[in-house]
Amino acid sequence: MTARSSRTLGALIGLGILNHTVLAGSRVTVSLYALSLGASPLVVGSLMALYSFLPMWFAIGAGRLSDRIGVRRPMLAGSCGVALGAALPWLASGLAVLFLTTALIGIAFMLFQVAAQNATGALGTPSERARNFGLLALGYSVSGLAGPLVAGFTIDHASFKASFATLALLPVVPVIVLGRGALALPEPHAAHARPVPGSVAELFGNRQLRRIFVVNGLLSMAWDLHTFFIPIYGARLGLSASMIGVILASFAAATFVVRLAMPWIARRLSELQVLTTALFVAAGAYALFPFVGSVEPLMALSFTLGLALGSGQPMVMSLLHSMAPAGRMGEAVGVRMSIINASTFAVPLVFGAVGSSIGIGPVFWLVGGALAGGGFFARRR
Repeated sequence: MTARSSRTLGALIGLGILNHTVLAGSRVTVSLYALSLGASPLVVGSLMALYSFLPMWFAIGAGRLSDRIGVRRPMLAGSCGVALGAALPWLASGLAVLFLTTALIGIAFMLFQVAAQNATGALGTPSERARNFGLLALGYSVSGLAGPLVAGFTIDHASFKASFATLALLPVVPVIVLGRGALALPEPHAAHARPVPGSVAELFGNRQLRRIFVVNGLLSMAWDLHTFFIPIYGARLGLSASMIGVILASFAAATFVVRLAMPWIARRLSELQVLTTALFVAAGAYALFPFVGSVEPLMALSFTLGLALGSGQPMVMSLLHSMAPAGRMGEAVGVRMSIINASTFAVPLVFGAVGSSIGIGPVFWLVGGALAGGGFFARRR
């Protein structure tokens, strides 16, 4: 990789950290603000689901757009949308504005992220792509740690409005950098070669790919449930916003640690061994959540869960590269992204409704059972 490409990759990671900090921090701020206004778990779940409703439908189109016109303009538009979405609750109070905020931040960050991933894949040689995407994932682990901390401490020491205002300032840097055209970003792709024939149904018909898609869906569900339910569970326990942010940040810290160790892990365990272990460990963590009611055990469980789930994404991407039909890698990744967004949309709605009717504890046990079942499913030859 040339020095120029390395600088571009570093800048992309930095811009991604700033925008993703807004996404991660706004989830905490929106959840706690809605709860302070008397919202039920179902309403909070609806708000969280809106982060993924539009991306679920438009992610593939966003990727095609960045191929056609280049990555800079979609990244710039996405950064502007993230800033505006975070600023709306600072400009107007009430529960209604939060629905617009979550929808706007979700679609805007997706637009930025798809273009940034497109650019990352175009930097360096094919042999360097795994390393580049690993560095990008590490950056998102940093922002996943910073977002809840920034949100929680700003809420406790200032106000909800101050938290939204702080988050809205972070994308200003990406807007300026991208608006000035300061980065040497990849140019729009040349005309595409003739598409490889086949349908998405054929990908699901491949038994090996279908297993990876199922495991990916379970890991995504477990990730989304933690993000959604920890603020609700912590608020019911009477924890402060700062402590809830620390618990969520411990999860993000674990994803950072395990991704740093991933080269060492990959040399000793196969992809399916890592994914199977991740499913069983995550199942155990969820089974224990209802039995703890203080900060330290919740941090320990969140950290354990982060270690398990943080190891999943690199392994899933590696398996997809080895199992996808020739010429259809992008399509397989698009299916994976659609599954993730569908999970992020459905989990808050479904489990928010279940939690409102039967309580949070049974939700944790239900998900733990599903993850354990997925572990046995992943072990099958």
